[in-house]
Amino acid sequence: MTNAAPTEQVALRPGRVDDVETIHAALLKLGTHIGAHQEITSTPNDLRRYGFGENPAFSTLIAEVDGEFAGLCLHFPIFSTWMGRPGVYVQDLYVEDRFRGLRIGEKLLRRVVRECRAAGGVYLRLSVDTDNETAKAFYEKLGIGWSSYEQVRKIVGDAFFAFADAPEEER
Repeated sequence: MTNAAPTEQVALRPGRVDDVETIHAALLKLGTHIGAHQEITSTPNDLRRYGFGENPAFSTLIAEVDGEFAGLCLHFPIFSTWMGRPGVYVQDLYVEDRFRGLRIGEKLLRRVVRECRAAGGVYLRLSVDTDNETAKAFYEKLGIGWSSYEQVRKIVGDAFFAFADAPEEER
């Protein structure tokens, strides 16, 4: 149940550089919610540099209720070589607890998908924390199912740098 009145209007707008502190705080809350707060090493300066610089690596869509931050969707373009078409990857979707129940997460996703479609996109991709059953149910309700033929892999930190710095092997 939400503390927000059901008549409150949800406004969506692109994130701006002056939202960086709020965006970072939301990401920290998201990390805490899924029990991974300690894994977040980004700083507001990282978001400012990579999201609002000359070549932004991501975009944000901010939801507000009566001018107050209510949620965000952080996303970036992707491309499917199999479909030959662009899509959108949602990295983070967050809604403040007190605004849950106003369909803010759904509104954010629908806007991002509409913008992707307007740019020729045909799909959305996202990952869900393995233990986040609430998020899994939310996405399923919206028709965003899990992919049974894919498994996310990653390499980070020292292993990433070692891999990048390893000499090319001659064949």
